[in-house]
Amino acid sequence: MQVRSGIAKSGELDIFYEDMGDPNDPAVLLIMGLGAQLLLWRKEFCEKLVNQGLRVIRFDNRDVGLSSKLVGQHVQTPLVLRMIRSQLGLKSPAPYTLEDMADDAAALLDHLNIDRAHVVGASMGGMIAQVFAARHQARTKTLAIIFSSNNQALLPPPGPRHLLAILQRPKDSSPEAIVANAIRVNKIIGSPGYPRDEATLRAEAIEAYERAYYPAGIGRQFAAILGSGSLRRYDRQITAPTVVLHGKADKLMRPFGGRAVAKAIKDARLVLYDGMGHDLPEPLWDDIVGELKNNFSVR
Repeated sequence: MQVRSGIAKSGELDIFYEDMGDPNDPAVLLIMGLGAQLLLWRKEFCEKLVNQGLRVIRFDNRDVGLSSKLVGQHVQTPLVLRMIRSQLGLKSPAPYTLEDMADDAAALLDHLNIDRAHVVGASMGGMIAQVFAARHQARTKTLAIIFSSNNQALLPPPGPRHLLAILQRPKDSSPEAIVANAIRVNKIIGSPGYPRDEATLRAEAIEAYERAYYPAGIGRQFAAILGSGSLRRYDRQITAPTVVLHGKADKLMRPFGGRAVAKAIKDARLVLYDGMGHDLPEPLWDDIVGELKNNFSVR
């Protein structure tokens, strides 16, 4: 399958994207999560959507992959204080916000001359998607939120082991240590009902490392999550048909988050998967694509 790629401008930033399928087909914009390159929307998963008669766009958020890095921007407020404020649904200082990242997505659609798209976000990408669907209602055909949250006050926090997994750095800066750390993280936060073999995890970790390794961006993206406060104010503005997909075994972004999103968005539909953690296990791809297609057909 042909993959078109390019750079879209969002203000001064470069946003790298890949575009698949017939440009005349309805567009699906895929938004990935914290520190995650567009690679985590696996090409084979995207092909399943293309085979449904859809144009699929995946991209690197700012500060990750081949998009612009905001080098030198820091947050002075201690992380613990920002996490406490986030648990209370309050905002904190951040180099940029989820609103800025949603506007990056809108700039990408501008670049591609796409007026309206089906918007699908996973994890932090699901938060960005909620903001996008509220701020850009006319451009959102439908909305799908996968293993995410609206960060409303007093939601159960991530499992300590799972949160530490994504925040802990590799033992050293060698490629071997970085790849080993990525494998470790995937084993901790992934789907216990659908364990993945070590060879596949290693191959994907090497691919991600060789394409773009930039851990500094993770801290700033995490600051954007903590800094944006509760998203319920946006959920109440969303009018697009919405489906919320979440794994029952997700301990990084607990199912409480998905339930909160589904409850806050009018007429949203919630689908929970047994054995699914904080990833997109291949055995569930057909089910997930089916749920997305059902939602796409609403509008």
